[in-house]
Amino acid sequence: MEDADGISSAALIRQAFGGETVLVDYPGLMPALEALEHDEKLKSLYICDLGLSKNNQDQFVEILSSLKKKKVAITYVDHHDIDPEIIKKLQKAKIKIIHDVNECTTVQVYAAFKSKLSDHAAFIAACAAITDYMEDRPKGSRLLQIYDRQFALISATVLTYNIVGHQKDPDYLLYLVEMLSESKYPHEIPNSFEFAQIQVEKLATMIEKVKKSLKKMKNLGYMEIIDAGASGAVNFVLGLSGKDVGVAYKERVDHGIYAVSIRGSKSCSIHLGRLVNSLAQDFGGSGGGHDKACGAVIPKDKIMPFIKALNTKLNQ
Repeated sequence: MEDADGISSAALIRQAFGGETVLVDYPGLMPALEALEHDEKLKSLYICDLGLSKNNQDQFVEILSSLKKKKVAITYVDHHDIDPEIIKKLQKAKIKIIHDVNECTTVQVYAAFKSKLSDHAAFIAACAAITDYMEDRPKGSRLLQIYDRQFALISATVLTYNIVGHQKDPDYLLYLVEMLSESKYPHEIPNSFEFAQIQVEKLATMIEKVKKSLKKMKNLGYMEIIDAGASGAVNFVLGLSGKDVGVAYKERVDHGIYAVSIRGSKSCSIHLGRLVNSLAQDFGGSGGGHDKACGAVIPKDKIMPFIKALNTKLNQ
């Protein structure tokens, strides 16, 4: 529910197969699956763009295996780094896995179910690839070539700002899924450009806040975010710190945790997703993601020990 790849993959699944959409973030993933485990009407389940961590991967396999025994057809589509042993266990449970770390999730959904999708779905997939910094990958780049690049860039940006700005409005996020599944362009969604402008103005003020509050360690820059999303600020933290890694974190009062966004520069040679997956578990949290873009969920009282440990690991 937090980015365009997740929302867009949900939209294409809805267009191809219908059914109900459940949007979750990482803290909400396992509770949502546990709820589905008791849904007697469930016949098929598609899980998209939700990577696993050492903290939840075994429970994930357990719940999906239980659903499979109840004759639920399950397809898992993702592009995050996954433990090969977990893939083997899912395959053993007869769960269909579509997994490629080199393409964003929506592009994989489009490629797998193209025959059930409209021509417009290619544009939605291209926008998702842009927002996940994967528009240069083989399938993603071919889709982007179909369209005017600037048109795709502004559409992807407007979509992203509407998603980020409505994280506390789940009904609106479901509305976005519905609009995209009906082959609407982002600019055709009422007030989308106006709301994107509001988000741009907020981000502009964020630059000054980062300049004032940014803190640095030897190998990273970090900052707590108060009145915006961590994912929207983390690139400013990375760029303005002059370090190879930027960390932005925001308190989730409802869960007693910090949601952490981490980004690496082009010169960062460490796979941050794998490092954070392992490190977060040591602090009672979970995390993971891509080589230069990942996230974590860390207990509130462990945030600074986690950041200090990350700084140390980056030096090894």
